[in-house]
Amino acid sequence: MNKSSKIITIASIVAIVCLGLFVLEAQTKVLRHTIDNFVYDNKNHYLPCDKLPMEAEVNRVVQEHQNIVEAIEKVNSGLVGVEIDATTCSGKADLLIWYGSHTDRMQIEKIIGGNTFFGIPYRLNNR
Repeated sequence: MNKSSKIITIASIVAIVCLGLFVLEAQTKVLRHTIDNFVYDNKNHYLPCDKLPMEAEVNRVVQEHQNIVEAIEKVNSGLVGVEIDATTCSGKADLLIWYGSHTDRMQIEKIIGGNTFFGIPYRLNNR
């Protein structure tokens, strides 16, 4: 194998590996989750609009579980909030929960106790 063949082979392998990593990230969002979690102390569901519930459903669930919303907001009164976010996807919504510290986030996650808020996807945002 001559030198130019080796370079082409190595470049092809690198291109295939990069393409594979790109496809893996597009499917799993592993890198985004890692950066959100460890750099920004955030959590995002990365769902497209067609996977989000209707805004009316989100409003209904929030009203039904107002006691849990209040418990979340009491984690650090004034520095924690729960909002219905219907700004990104017309007619669809999710929950945006914001907080001031990692300790707040840990308490919020404990109160919610799962990956959704009673079936509603939520995002955690450290402000």
